[in-house]
Amino acid sequence: MRYNEKASLDPSRMRTGGGGGRGRGGIAIGGGIGGLVILVIALLLGIDPGMLTGGPAPDPQEPQQSNAYERCQGEGIDISEDRECRWVAYENSIHNYWEENVQGYQPASMNIFTGQISTGCGTADSSVGPFYCPADMGIYLDTGFFDQLTEQLGAQGGDAAEAYVIAHEFGHHIQNLTGDMDKAQQDRSTGPESAAVRLELQADCYAGVWLSNATADPQSPIAEVTHDDVARAQDAAHSVGDDRIQERVAGRVDRESWTHGSAEQRQKWMRVGFDSGDPRQCDTWSGGL
Repeated sequence: MRYNEKASLDPSRMRTGGGGGRGRGGIAIGGGIGGLVILVIALLLGIDPGMLTGGPAPDPQEPQQSNAYERCQGEGIDISEDRECRWVAYENSIHNYWEENVQGYQPASMNIFTGQISTGCGTADSSVGPFYCPADMGIYLDTGFFDQLTEQLGAQGGDAAEAYVIAHEFGHHIQNLTGDMDKAQQDRSTGPESAAVRLELQADCYAGVWLSNATADPQSPIAEVTHDDVARAQDAAHSVGDDRIQERVAGRVDRESWTHGSAEQRQKWMRVGFDSGDPRQCDTWSGGL
């Protein structure tokens, strides 16, 4: 992935503290159980885990920290050499694309944390991995997740893989704005054709749509997306398939417990988004997957 070093970055939506407000569901984080449940929920690029666990959300009390990404503001930032400023670049590019393509768009905040954080959906710690909280329209990203993606889940990694993870969570934000997230919340079933899986695959498709359009704006901080970038993004999607993680963690695959889709499904829908570049092609709610 090549960057436009002359692009002007805007870190105003980046946060290093928690979101605000009471959530609609709690985030239940625990330990024990051999890591199986934690890994399946935590490492599957999930949406608000409260959709699966339920329970009341605590009222966040964590104070908002100062914006540690202010140094990424303006032009002339060495994006390629600064990982944190690359996250700002991804956020800016994804935000700008959806702002232009979703009627009534509202911005999401991107919250970077280590350890534990209070959100509008409850308190989360690092084990939950990246997630989206609809209650405060916040995307939450633990800084250590990308190491888990490569070391525990076997993904190739790289810039495009990190960008895919962030774009996937933004996909959940779009679903929250369009009402598709409500569909999944009304149906708590699991399995390869479940509403939960359809929601995740649509977010994968939306991530592909953004990647396809990332260089369309001459002012975009993303100057070039290579064939290798697309391959790495697809590899990341493949690495977090339900079947692949179940096989790694438990040594067996239980299709009826799927909540995110198989490795093949995730890779397929990310590619549908990229090849079409059109969010209208991301209709995972009709027909087979």
